[in-house]
Amino acid sequence: MAAALPLAFAVDVKVVEEIAAKVNNDIITRGELEHRRLEIEQELRRQGLTGAKLADAVKQAERDALREQIDQLLLVQRGKDLDIKVDADVTRRLAEIQVQNKISDPDKFQEWIRQQTGMPYEDFKQQLTNQILTQRVVGQEIGSRIAISEPEMQKYYDEHKQDYVREEQVFLSQILISTEGKTPDQVAAAEKKAKDLTERARKGEKFTDLARDNSDDPETAKAGGYIGGYKKGLLLKQIEDTVFKQKKGYVSDPMTIEKPACFLIVRVDERYEAGQASFEEVRNEIEDRLREPRLEPRVREYLTRLRAEAFLQIKEGYIDSGAAPGKDTHWQDVAELKPQTTTKEEVASRIRIHKKLFGLVPIPGTNKPLPPVTEVADATPKPSKPERQSAPPKLLPPMPPIRQ
Repeated sequence: MAAALPLAFAVDVKVVEEIAAKVNNDIITRGELEHRRLEIEQELRRQGLTGAKLADAVKQAERDALREQIDQLLLVQRGKDLDIKVDADVTRRLAEIQVQNKISDPDKFQEWIRQQTGMPYEDFKQQLTNQILTQRVVGQEIGSRIAISEPEMQKYYDEHKQDYVREEQVFLSQILISTEGKTPDQVAAAEKKAKDLTERARKGEKFTDLARDNSDDPETAKAGGYIGGYKKGLLLKQIEDTVFKQKKGYVSDPMTIEKPACFLIVRVDERYEAGQASFEEVRNEIEDRLREPRLEPRVREYLTRLRAEAFLQIKEGYIDSGAAPGKDTHWQDVAELKPQTTTKEEVASRIRIHKKLFGLVPIPGTNKPLPPVTEVADATPKPSKPERQSAPPKLLPPMPPIRQ
């Protein structure tokens, strides 16, 4: 019986993946690396590469695949250690995508995400969370320490004014009071509620608080009602005819919308006229642009330091092209660490996120571009200051547009 027990236990264990590396409390598997290799090859084929050029490009990507995954894990782990919160940013970004593609139903929006990205909505949301967290870590730990002088920014603006000629644009927030499937009495009550909220907003109550506590659109409510920036032609005519005539701070009367059936209150958070943007309006965007080339070597140095401080073990046959000099990362005896293989149960909780996250998230400052995907129709972020015209979030995943 004693001899039979190990055999019986071994029969029950199903090895489904080989662990390629251990990074603190996370793992990277051979399957994840292979999945990424296939993604890269497919993308390169779409770009027109064939034959020897395709083979060379895939080979180079394979050499750096483990490095990129370790980079991502270290930055995400660091963001958690720093207690950086990005939930509000994620909610706001999802709300922008949902509203700008005119998908009001949450279930339909999640299905649209699945169709557009090939991944479940929760995986996409997790990827977005990690992207924003990565960007915040790099900005806080490295970017904030790179100073760009005012004269240098002014000089760049003077030499590139043509890059800052813009179309008329508004940034909006909303409160949606649903009337879907309601009786006439319920519709009347909804209209009264919408009118009361309008009056409260006009009297000085915070629109973000009113939206959070009262809007029937859960995604935008979490973001204080914010729905993004729009150029003409992207909004319903009923809304567009109202907001493009108003100034910053305007709160509309409740508008009756047929699809989705609701009363809609809109606030103009910011409005820009068409024409040449002033230096002050694009100052932060220029600062980010000038900082980017100086960021790359410092990001690499920072990642090397994180590696030196991390618990990092790499199995023989796998190479980290970003290894820290002098760091011992050899695979230790199996009795001392986790086994070199893992069961289906152990890997299930992390494989779904890993297989889509890594490689798709460019590390800020490393010049690793995202695959060329068409951007969501004008997914311009809300400016953090009234005078600021922010650049689009370059490091976040662009989404294919829905054809109107």
